[in-house]
Amino acid sequence: MIATCDPLELLTKEPFEAYQEKAKEHLTSHALADFRKSPLLYWKKKTGLIPDEDRPAFLVGRATHKLILEGQAKFAEEFAVGGPINEKTGKPYGAGTQAWAKWAEVQGKPVLTTEQYELIGKMADGVKAHRVACELLMEGVPEGVVRGEYCGLKAQSRLDWLNITRGIIDLKTADNLDYFTADAKRYGYLHQLAFYAAMFHVTTGEKLPAWFIAIEKQEPFRCGVWRIDDQAVAYARKENEAAIERLKRCAAADAWPTGYESPLVFDTI
Repeated sequence: MIATCDPLELLTKEPFEAYQEKAKEHLTSHALADFRKSPLLYWKKKTGLIPDEDRPAFLVGRATHKLILEGQAKFAEEFAVGGPINEKTGKPYGAGTQAWAKWAEVQGKPVLTTEQYELIGKMADGVKAHRVACELLMEGVPEGVVRGEYCGLKAQSRLDWLNITRGIIDLKTADNLDYFTADAKRYGYLHQLAFYAAMFHVTTGEKLPAWFIAIEKQEPFRCGVWRIDDQAVAYARKENEAAIERLKRCAAADAWPTGYESPLVFDTI
């Protein structure tokens, strides 16, 4: 059903952990990406045979989004930085020490090392130095969640940034901006963004442009902005929806192939 109210009123603000919990019952872009790679991978993750990992890179990624999109105050509410000081040396204990682990445990929120925080700060400065990125992020809603029915399944998306006049903006970190377009294809960023745009469209009736903002994770911390071609988004949406139909068939038959059952021809020289 298409909503007739203000599209922004349909966005839910909730902690990342709450969103993760509801992902158990809702299709997400990441789960669909797993299915597109391998139905068996999707099934194993869905049933818990492959447990969720919270790698250090994932923590830094969430913290980067929080600082850049929601500011220092929100960042400080949800993340701790630093560690205990070794009284003998006057320097902080290392992140791999028992003292640091005990200190981190009592903080009540995820902890970043000073080095990780400094890295995030440099990335934030890189985004601030880009005029178009600043314009896109000047007005809007960060980390808004949209839920609804998509192709007959309960689905949800967490939008990095929604600017109702400019579009849906997805913030990415990159090792090197020169290879960002190749990385975007490799990691399925377009299909992820197409899923976000489709979810917003089916729940609100609004079709919005889509953008990438990418910031390097190393010097010189360059920031780049890409306006995604509408036809490219539409093509990725069709591929997503075809994958959802395959997912429904797999679920109905309780059959989860690897995707490599048939022999292939290797003709690369």
